[in-house]
Formats: sequence, structure tokens, C-alpha cells
Amino acid sequence: MEGSLSFRLLFFILLGAGFQSLVVTIQAKDQIVTLSVDGSGQSKKISDTMFGVFFEEINHAGAGGLWAELVSNRGFEAGGHVVPTTIEPWSIIGDNTTLDVSLELSSCFVKNKVALRMEVLCDQNACPPGGVGIYNPGFWGMNIEEGKAYNLVFYTRPLGSVQLTASLTSSDGSETLATTTISIKVDDPSEWKKVEIELRALKSNTNSRLQLTTIEKGVIFFDQVSLMPADTHNGHGFRKDLFHMVQDLKPTFLRFPGGSFVEGEHLRNAVRWKETIGPWEERSGHFGDVWGYWTDDGIGHYELLLLAEDLDALPVWVFNNGFSFNDKVEKALIQPFIQEALDGIEFTRGSRTTKWGSIRAAMGHPEPFDLRYVAVGNEECGLLDYSGNFEKFYSAIKAAYPDIKIISNCDGSTKPLNHTADLYDYHIYTDATTMFNEAHHFDGKSGASPKAFVSEYAVWQSDAAHGTLLASLGEAGFLIGLETNCQAIEMASYAPLFVNVNNRRWNPDAINFNSYQAYGTPSYWMQQFFIDSNGAFLLNSSLDSTLLNHLVASAITWKDTAGTENLKIKVVNFGFDAVKLVISISGLKGIESFNVTKTILTSENVMDENSFQTPKKVALVKTILGLTGTKLEDTLSPHSFTSFDLVPTTSRIKILGKA
Repeated sequence: MEGSLSFRLLFFILLGAGFQSLVVTIQAKDQIVTLSVDGSGQSKKISDTMFGVFFEEINHAGAGGLWAELVSNRGFEAGGHVVPTTIEPWSIIGDNTTLDVSLELSSCFVKNKVALRMEVLCDQNACPPGGVGIYNPGFWGMNIEEGKAYNLVFYTRPLGSVQLTASLTSSDGSETLATTTISIKVDDPSEWKKVEIELRALKSNTNSRLQLTTIEKGVIFFDQVSLMPADTHNGHGFRKDLFHMVQDLKPTFLRFPGGSFVEGEHLRNAVRWKETIGPWEERSGHFGDVWGYWTDDGIGHYELLLLAEDLDALPVWVFNNGFSFNDKVEKALIQPFIQEALDGIEFTRGSRTTKWGSIRAAMGHPEPFDLRYVAVGNEECGLLDYSGNFEKFYSAIKAAYPDIKIISNCDGSTKPLNHTADLYDYHIYTDATTMFNEAHHFDGKSGASPKAFVSEYAVWQSDAAHGTLLASLGEAGFLIGLETNCQAIEMASYAPLFVNVNNRRWNPDAINFNSYQAYGTPSYWMQQFFIDSNGAFLLNSSLDSTLLNHLVASAITWKDTAGTENLKIKVVNFGFDAVKLVISISGLKGIESFNVTKTILTSENVMDENSFQTPKKVALVKTILGLTGTKLEDTLSPHSFTSFDLVPTTSRIKILGKA
């Protein structure tokens, strides 16, 4: 078919002016298209933090996702702090003739007063086989794997000595995967006891539940029930498969925890970082009213800092600045929010002798985290008092931490900001064609401060569905535009990162998962083309073509872990026709030959998506093209993203114009 791949290697050495020359050209049907790459001019340094990731608690990205806690509503607080209320998703084993379950404000935890009261009405002679009790199905089923250990922790207050059975079972309770018996002796019925046990699974089931049962008559209180896999990443509580998918993107920064999650529909439901630190049992949790679900805040401020560190990424903390969707704090009343931000920075960066630094140290991290960026709110530019409030935050933070870069969420790409900022935040959600054309949005922008932080970009709605090839190609074109305008860009990240497919609040998302599976959308794979761009040098390049509305390209040099300097050329063909490519690179001294690897992202249909059944229907395909001299030809497939990685075989690449 038209667009089938053909590859020819043409060898030649162009001698002269003390350098060798490599040529890359592109041809569509009968038309020749030339991409000229010039290494003799002044190259541009791409930011060391150019491409990273953005984590927001949306789509159960954390609770029921990256955070490996298997129990949903572990503190019985999800129904609110006024009782009676619901215990969902908890449910009972038995009926109203064998037990009575209710919620009371009687917990030992001051911030989490709701506890579950279970009165068993039957005894060992009358209770059904296996006993009666409560169970939790987790977040749409718990994934229990044979041979693995699970750490169960809960607090209980029986009014008399009792024997409990803790079990992991199938979703209907018919199959037992792991079980243990716990004998609790009671001397003081007012005393809460902490129970910690390990359950080791003898079978696997991807749709399991946790049960707490007994056959003894009496009253038992429960609170703060947690079940965690023993093998989370670094013991930090992160689900391994999801962590590794993010790690494979090699992000240089982690923006967190939102997004709209930071603001809330109302300030009473906005993120309060101080409520998310300390022992997990004592965290109050909150209802994320923007995305419509409860989180126990197990993955809180401290855990997200650990996540950044585990990813070898710089944390970018977005804090609430006195705005929600429906509330705002005026300038005269903003000081408590400023102090909240300063305290948060002290928690992150302060020595262990400071008030908040000592709390961080007590949590297990005596050394400060490497916080260099903070963002004052999210998407509030244009609201009354935002600029005035921002200036107050800016002055206070700079006075205490002059090196921290402070990000405004006003767009400085179309008109100058009316306040001082180190970076400005740019968000774009649009259709694929518009996104592709936005490759030129930053054309002509200088490298003067403030630079852009493109913290949220994605193709969405009909072009994207749940993540299409078409969406990823539009985004790839946009990112190449960020590369070629790197003098004006400091950072960029896709949004959102995660979705639990059982609770889609936003489409599309880079990583889709359920309790036991995960796959990347085409947009996830697209981001892997840019891993080597962080800290690379952009070479001057130009397309000599009438197809400029369908093609974008860039060329960079970057160093691998061995210190070898490599050349990478990326080209997006956004058109319907196959295009022949020839590349012409000049200004490289001492190059005689390259080993070439070609990587392509494409599919038969632009609307193709990945799924659990075909997780790599649209994914990277690598082909080793082998040894070449300084000229090569190739045919680019319709609707494709292609990179050519050229590794010199004999000499180090020398860019004549490198600064």
C-alpha cells in the first residue's frame, strides 16, 4: 500500500571545509522534501527539566491507583463526619438477625472520630458457618497474588475478649485465599488495640475482598483498617507496576498534587497539606469535590515528595492560594495562606532543627528534599485579587527562599504579565489539528524571564476518545515546537497521568489501569521520544517543503550514560500520504559512520487505541537500520511519528556552533 516502508542507505563522504556532511531529505509522492540540519550554527541548550510528569488525584490516580492501599474508606469517614451515615463500600456478612452494624463518633483518633460498631447477635451455635462480620471489596476488587504477603493493620475495641478471623477471599466469599485467627484479650473495654498481622496468599484472584469475622456474641469496634502489599516500591507505598511505568518516562520533575484538586469546588474541600502528613491513622482525609470522591490522603504531601525523589525528579509543589471554584480570599485576609505555603516549604527544605523540618525528619527523611519550584495556585488568573495576592506570595517566599522559582498561572505567551514571576503556566486542551499547529505558538519568543511552564497539555474530546494515535501525533508536533523554541520553555508535562478505568472523570489519560493491569495510551508512548531531550542541544534545522503544514521536525545531540554524544532526529508526519525522507546535516566534524536505529509510532487507523486486550496496538516499534555513512533515505508512513537515533562509530560528535 502507499506508505509502505522502504529504506535505502546511501554512503558518501563529503570532504571539504574540514568537516563531513550528512544529508536528510523528505519526499511526498513525486515531491522531494529536504530537512537540513546545520551543526555549524549556534546550537540552543534545552532545559535540563524540559519534560516531566504531572500527578493529580483525579480518576482515582492515587487512592485506588498508584497508592497501593487496598482498603477503600479505611477509616469509615467517607460518608462524612456526622452519623448515622453510609459505610460504603464496606458491607456485612450476615443479616439483621445475626449482627447489627452502625457508625459512632467514638474513635481514639481525634481527627477521625467515626468508628464502626459491630454487635454480633449470634454465638458459635447459631452463627452461620464462617461467622458474621464485615468485608471491604477495595477499589473495584483487590488484586491478591499467590505467594505474596499483605500487611493488615487495624484498630479494634472489643467490649470483651474475642477471637476474630481475618481473611482474603474471592468477591463472593466462596474461595479463601489467605486467613488467620486473632485472639484479643480485653482487660479494659475502653482501650483501643492496634492489630498488625501478615497474610500470605495461597491463591490468586484479581477481584478479591478483605473479611473480618467472628462467631462470638458481643460488641466490637473497628477503625482505620489498612491492607497493603508488602512489596511496594522501596517500601514507600507505591504500586510497583504503575510506578515503573512513570519511571520509564524518565521525568525530570513531578508537579503535584493538582490541578483543580488543589482548589476544590469550595475551600472547605481544598487540599490542606498539613492534614496529609504524619501517621496515616491520624490524617483526616477529605472529599475531593471537584472529581467527586473521598480520599484518605494516604498519598499525602510527604509521600509525593518521596515519589519525586524515587523518580529522580524535582518536585514542583502547587499550593492553594486562597481560591476555589466558588470562593476567594481577599488580599487583606491572605496572610494565613502565605504562612501555610512558607510552612510547607520549611517542611520540604528546612533543617531537622526547624519546626516543620523536624516533623519531616520524624517521618523518616532527615535530609531536606530538593524543592526548587512552587506554583501559586492553578488556573485562577483573571479572577479578582489573583495578581495582588500573587505578589504577596512572591515577596514572602523570595524573602525567605530567594532561589526558589515561583510560577504564576497567568499566560505570559500572548501578553506580558502584570506581576513579577519566574515562570508562567500555560495549559492547552484542544483538538489534534489545533494542537499540531500550536507547534508554532512560541515562535519568536525570546529567552527572557519569565519562561513558560507548559504544565498541562493534551488533545481531548472527539479526536482523543480514550487515547488515540491521532491525539498523540498532534501532541508530538506540539512538543517538537516546544523543543525548537526551547529558549522560551523551561518545563512541560502531559495531563492527566493516570485513570482507573472504573472511575473515568477525564479523558484521555496517559496510563490506564485497573486493580491488576495497566497500559499506556499512544500519548504515553509518544512521550518516550522526548526522554533524551532533557539537557540536550538543539541543532538548527529547516524543512524545504510545500508540506510544512503536515510535517514538523527537530534534531538534537545528547549524551548517553557512557558519555557518548548521539544525534537524534524526530519527524512527525501528520498527513494522509507517505513521505520520503532524506536528511542533510552539516557542521559535524570527524564523523565517518553511524549506527542507526529507527523508532516509529503509527497504526493502521488514526483512531486506533490501546486496551487491556491489545496494550501495544499503538506503541513504539524499533528497527535497527545498521551502519550508514552520512546520508540515508527513508519513507515516513502516513500519520506517524518517527525518530532516527544515530550513534557515531568512530569519533565523538563535534558541534561547531555549540555554546
